[in-house]
Amino acid sequence: MSKPVKGTDRSVVGKAPTIVIAGGGTAGHINPALALADAVMRLRPDATVVALGTERGLETKLVPERGYRLELIPPVPLPRKPTPELLRLPLKVRDSVKKTREVLERVGADVVVGFGGYVALPAYLAARGRTPIVVHEANKSPGLANKVGARFAKRVAVAVAGTPLPNAEVVGIPLRQSITSLDRAALRAEAREFFGLDPDAPTLLVFGGSQGAGSINGAVSGAAKELADAGVGVLHAHGPKHTLVVQEFPGKPAYVPVPYLDRMDLAYAAADVVVCRSGAMTAAEVSAVGLPAVFVPLPHGNGEQAVNAQPAVDAGAALMVLDGELTAAKIAELVVPLVIDAGRVAKMSAAAVGLGHREADEALAKIVLEVAGV
Repeated sequence: MSKPVKGTDRSVVGKAPTIVIAGGGTAGHINPALALADAVMRLRPDATVVALGTERGLETKLVPERGYRLELIPPVPLPRKPTPELLRLPLKVRDSVKKTREVLERVGADVVVGFGGYVALPAYLAARGRTPIVVHEANKSPGLANKVGARFAKRVAVAVAGTPLPNAEVVGIPLRQSITSLDRAALRAEAREFFGLDPDAPTLLVFGGSQGAGSINGAVSGAAKELADAGVGVLHAHGPKHTLVVQEFPGKPAYVPVPYLDRMDLAYAAADVVVCRSGAMTAAEVSAVGLPAVFVPLPHGNGEQAVNAQPAVDAGAALMVLDGELTAAKIAELVVPLVIDAGRVAKMSAAAVGLGHREADEALAKIVLEVAGV
């Protein structure tokens, strides 16, 4: 059973709903799904939320940590180009759909909510004609799974206007309340103590998504001396599959490398500026907390990360550096002067206010509960 999430008490009427969320694989799919789950529980504390996932995804860690039930299904990889793997896809889809349908029947699903990716596709196909579907698309360019799911969904929610899915409703990206309600200034001292950072130094947060990014790791760590000489502290999440050894500079603010950030709220509160990728979830969170950013879009895919970053860049809340142009020299030239310029940092932070949709989690939860008919 899902664990109730603390929040405003609401009157509970009708049948207790069972919501199945399909957003496994990467943090970009899982985190908005879990933010929705939390919002559902605030609106309907009697609800049951079940997450679909695979044994190889981050959901095996993130979903149980949030107190929700996880049901594992066979993954269905979605190749971007024709490959031998694509020829075997129908058999894998059939097996995964069968097992997913068994899960939906066993838990008594009232609605399936998909967030794209290789967990969502079998969920959509298993639910089609049996259980109502809601699709949420975080990127302006939808992936294959959501293009399929949107064809027979009851409602289609998107993060940004202009997303080419039928009957799309703009709601934004569901974010955790710990992010949307974050008071960075109030938590700064606690956050810096938590990570072992200098309490007073201007501080740079660095991360490259849940798995890290080698190009970002190399560029920022390569500028460690310049950062130290400028009096800048660094909190750098390098990813669990990467290692990072950084020279220490006695008497200078600490450069703190960590594999993964479990407390993103404290990481954001500790920082003055962030260097990061611009996945849809990351771009939304960074803007929501008012953190000036230097976005380094992932150079693969269909360019959606550059699209995600552009609104913040246009608003004056962020800079963008292409991955191929990111070097230690670029960090020293562009990022170091920014971090130590308190006036510029404050101006960029103010520019981030108003970007995005802070109430997206509850807006989507209301849609989901309406579709569930409870």
